[in-house]
Amino acid sequence: MNLPNKLTLLRVILIPVFVVFIYVDAIPLHFLLALVVFAAASLTDLLDGKIARARGLVTNFGKFLDPLADKVLVITALTVLVELDQFQMSAIPLIIMIAREFMVSGLRLLAAEQGVVIAAGIWGKLKTAVTMVTIVVVLAYLSLVGDFGVAVPEFVKTWILGGLIWICTALTVISGLVYLRGCREYIKDC
Repeated sequence: MNLPNKLTLLRVILIPVFVVFIYVDAIPLHFLLALVVFAAASLTDLLDGKIARARGLVTNFGKFLDPLADKVLVITALTVLVELDQFQMSAIPLIIMIAREFMVSGLRLLAAEQGVVIAAGIWGKLKTAVTMVTIVVVLAYLSLVGDFGVAVPEFVKTWILGGLIWICTALTVISGLVYLRGCREYIKDC
């Protein structure tokens, strides 16, 4: 197994570690630790693609597993954020994001049946990057408030963090529509 694929697998392995840290408040600085683990997992996404392209190590396994690992990491983090009382994120963006991921995964399966492996496009990569950065910002907020007791003005949570979540949601819809348009040839005979 090459290095980029190992980094992708590391991202998958870090997901349950993230979940433990964010939920177990008996662990000192648990939000900060969850932030560090999520940020490290997100960085593996940046590194695996750069290394794979630079060294000519792009594989079908990597094209398949990399976006899947991203989906599981992001959806796990967003699901946890919906559940946490401290952030009060609406479930609507999460529902939209999950629906898009199911649609894209279904289209990938249809293409795979025709012998085609579809790598993530620029809109999907942008959506993922912005969403990961947004989750890092939200986790930093939770760490400041929950771990360190810093009083953060309410508008930060409502307008700034909430706004970032809705920007991610808009990018999710746009990238999903672009993906659907690009996959017309794989679904025209269905």
